[in-house]
This record gives sequence, C-alpha cells and structure tokens, in this order.
Amino acid sequence: MAKPVLVVLAAGMGSRYGGLKQMDSVGGHGQSIIDYSIYDARRAGFASVIFVIKHALEADFKALVGERISRGIQVQYAYQELDDLPEGYAVPEGRKKPWGTSHAVLAARDLIRGPFAVINADDYYGPEAFRVMYDYLSAHADGPEKYQYAMVGYRVGNTVTENGSVARGVCEVDGGGFLKEVVERTCIEKDGDGARFSTDGGQTWQPLDGGTPVSMNFWGFQRSFVDEAWARFPAFLDRTLAENPEKGEYFLPLVVSALLNEGKAQVRMLHSPDKWFGVTYKADKPTVVRALREKTEQGLYPENLWGV
Repeated sequence: MAKPVLVVLAAGMGSRYGGLKQMDSVGGHGQSIIDYSIYDARRAGFASVIFVIKHALEADFKALVGERISRGIQVQYAYQELDDLPEGYAVPEGRKKPWGTSHAVLAARDLIRGPFAVINADDYYGPEAFRVMYDYLSAHADGPEKYQYAMVGYRVGNTVTENGSVARGVCEVDGGGFLKEVVERTCIEKDGDGARFSTDGGQTWQPLDGGTPVSMNFWGFQRSFVDEAWARFPAFLDRTLAENPEKGEYFLPLVVSALLNEGKAQVRMLHSPDKWFGVTYKADKPTVVRALREKTEQGLYPENLWGV
C-alpha cells in the first residue's frame, strides 16, 4: 500500500483578508501557517506534500514558502487554472473565480497515486489531526463494496473567530461513527462558549452547541476519489454553465455527498480536540501569532521549524 501524501490547497486568494494570506508570516523565521501544518504532518508520518497553487503565484510561493519547507519534506507542485477542463468545455466569459476545492484536488490528479489527505493552506489544524488522519489512511484501503474515506471533525466552538462570521460544514454522524451528511452553513459566529448560525444574512439566528462537529476541509481519500471527481465534473459543469457560470464551485462535499447518497463510499469521522486557528480576517492575525508563540514556548514546536 502506498504511503499517504498531503495535498495543500493554496491557490485561492484571501478575499476577506485582503491578500495572499497563505504566505503571511505568523511565526519567527518567516514561518506561515502552512509551515506549522507541514511540520505537524511530517512528524505524523507524511513524507510528501503536493501544493496546489496558481502559475501566477509560483515564483512568490516557492520563494516565500516552498524553498524553506522543501528542506524538511518532499515537495511537489500542481497548478489550478480556470482552463483545466474536460475536453469540449471552455471557460465562460466573465469567469474569474476558481472552480472550487474538488477542482483544486483534480489539478493534482497526475501526482496522486494512492491515499492522500487534503487541507486548506490558511488553517491551523493542530498535531492530533494529522496523526489520526495518517494512521487511518495507512491502515484502510478501499473495500470491495465501498470506498473508505475519512474526515477530521472539530468542535464548532473551537473553530470560530471573535472578528466576524465563518463558513463551516455542520456534520451529522451515525451511531457507528460514520459521516451521514455535511450541511454547509455560510454564516456562523461565536456566541458565548458556543456558536450560532444564520440562513438569512444575520436577520435571525439559531443556536449551535459548541460541541457540534464541523468540517474544516480536512479530508482523507483514496485515489478512487480523484477518479470519481473527474468523472462527475462534466455534469457539474453542465449545471453550473447553465445556472451560475461566473461563480458556481465544485466543492469537495458535493462529491462526497453524492458518493454517500449512492452508497459508494463511507466516511469515518475522526476527531481532534485541538483549537483551530486561521486568518479569515486581518484582525485574526495577532491571535494566531500569539497562539503559535505560546505553543512554541510550551515546547510543541521548535523556534525554527526547518533550521533555516
């Protein structure tokens, strides 16, 4: 069985944050959130990372992130571009927005050969998440009847920011510990020790228990997911080009939900007690810097992650 690799989605621009937040330094020695994620992944067992970026970002990304991280782990690059489409399809006029997270994974389709994990570039997941994911992917191959996938779930109360609303996938899990459904909530905000969500732009709110599991886009797949996502891409494009050609996105949960509904896959819910950190808004950065400094002082990370 091939060793799991890590796929990092780093092609997106931080529109609410206002820049290339994937490259923003949050630790000493120029270290970004990606550095801490890759460090955690490496000590969990991952030996190779695939960064999904844009060609337009390549020089800056390699200079600011890739060259440093490559001293500690094998690095490969894949490129998410709007015109990477199945034969017979073209980018619609006016389209600027990327095609979404499933399309980002498909950008690495020629590099993915076995089990792989997927994370966002701008989220801090914590060491436990990488450990449980690597252990799962190392021990589970696709079964004869169903694909065997996994997702790391977080307590929603550990994933909200003081500085505005966030989007999260609220998870429903069955009695056996498998994912039943992910419901995308695009407006979740902190509410005391818990959270609350709105479906009407903040006019009304519904409470969300702080222990509710949510998706932070930390998935574990086999190569079968890539093949399924590519096979289903034309149907997505047909719908999107007809209904929402400029903004429709091919999200990972769309493919996962379809496979669950068809009984072709099961997704084990893994759990992490770690607190999420991320730079969704500019005002989040001091909190992230402070948290990582504290973790370094506690001995969780060396001051200089890569010795450079």
